[in-house]
Amino acid sequence: MRTFIQLCSIILMLGTAALNNAAIAGDLRAGHLLPIVGSVDSLQPTQSVGVLLSDNTRDNLSYLERYHDMALNGAKDALDSRIRAAFVNSSDPELAMDWLMHSLQGSFVSVTVYDNLDALVRAHPDVVVMLDTHNQLLTPRNDQVQARFVARFYDADLQYIAKAEGSVHRHVPSVWVRDKAAPEIAAQIEQQRDVQLDALKQFDASLKALMRAG
Repeated sequence: MRTFIQLCSIILMLGTAALNNAAIAGDLRAGHLLPIVGSVDSLQPTQSVGVLLSDNTRDNLSYLERYHDMALNGAKDALDSRIRAAFVNSSDPELAMDWLMHSLQGSFVSVTVYDNLDALVRAHPDVVVMLDTHNQLLTPRNDQVQARFVARFYDADLQYIAKAEGSVHRHVPSVWVRDKAAPEIAAQIEQQRDVQLDALKQFDASLKALMRAG
């Protein structure tokens, strides 16, 4: 019973962090670049890549940072350390971005992130990538965990080429069951990280297939 009450305490705080950014649970907002279909043959590992983060990605990073901070600092000493560690570990805001950038860097000769489209156009990279990310984590009102990562590729003239993507959705209802042992609850919460990792592995496979086609 005590573990359940403690869990409810931190979950209520995590729910507050999520509710402040409710728009994240919606569909990905459209990128600023128009989808004029080009040729996948124009993607080569010798090319330079300029990356733009969509508005949705920036909002999603803020959402993860708030969730992660609340898991790390909220209700200190009032929650079993294994459960707290699971919340912290499974909401790492750097996990997906580090993975996605590493994937792109392994596929192209150089990868640079730009603050805006004007700066990117001035740099004139061979390929432009609009990166969209979306995460949905556990709250008192949500037991659906999602991770979705999409990289849309454009040529130097901003004509759409193709996209690499990974997406996983999982229902995690049993976290809220009373009288469960802390290790079991922690294992359920860790599924949030597993969902991210599975979606990122899908993204890797999609990107590799795209490069082979090019």
